[in-house]
Amino acid sequence: MDWSLPLNASTQGVHIDNLFWLIFWITAVAFVLVEVGILWFLWRYRAREGHKAKYTHGHMGAEIVWTAVPAITMVFLGIYSGMIWADIRSPDSFPDDAMTIGVVAKQFEWNVTYPGADRVLGNEDDFTIRNRFEFPVGEPVIVRLESEDVIHSFFVPELRVKQDAVPGMTIPIWFEATETGEFQIACAELCGLGHYRMRARVVVHEADAFDSWYDEQTGVALDAAAE
Repeated sequence: MDWSLPLNASTQGVHIDNLFWLIFWITAVAFVLVEVGILWFLWRYRAREGHKAKYTHGHMGAEIVWTAVPAITMVFLGIYSGMIWADIRSPDSFPDDAMTIGVVAKQFEWNVTYPGADRVLGNEDDFTIRNRFEFPVGEPVIVRLESEDVIHSFFVPELRVKQDAVPGMTIPIWFEATETGEFQIACAELCGLGHYRMRARVVVHEADAFDSWYDEQTGVALDAAAE
């Protein structure tokens, strides 16, 4: 676990964290160089007895360097981050064998809809649980994210997942947990007076424990439908 970042419990987290640290160190080095340069200029061109200030037009070589280096750095970061984005968000990156779960955000709760016994989302045997999101470790999960009213944001730091839920749109995201545990969905978009309490419990199970929980929930849903 990195002391400076939340626990990484996702297969995608390594790539996202590497990008974060790369940008951080590039920024840190640039900051130090700029600050050292400012201090050196303050000392080198300080007011001194017997020294007269003079005008200088500039230095062509220095101007080329400080223009080219940031430009090349930005192009590199754009290409690198674009590759990571494609691996995570491109339609081709979504696993074919993933379990699909629907998540609908509304003021101020998360409604999680699971496929029923047929394991196919969108049929009559689906069941919905409020403010509780459970799934197995080591298996890819696709979330079909929607909003019922305003813009919300589905954010689970440990899974390195953050996606706005936009009214009128169904936005798919996917992830695969690498560790079991309990986390939290937080709404990362100001969505109204109750925004502060819009959160849901995330439980990542071992495969057998999830199957037991899932069978229990589908049984309860079937019994409720039969009444």
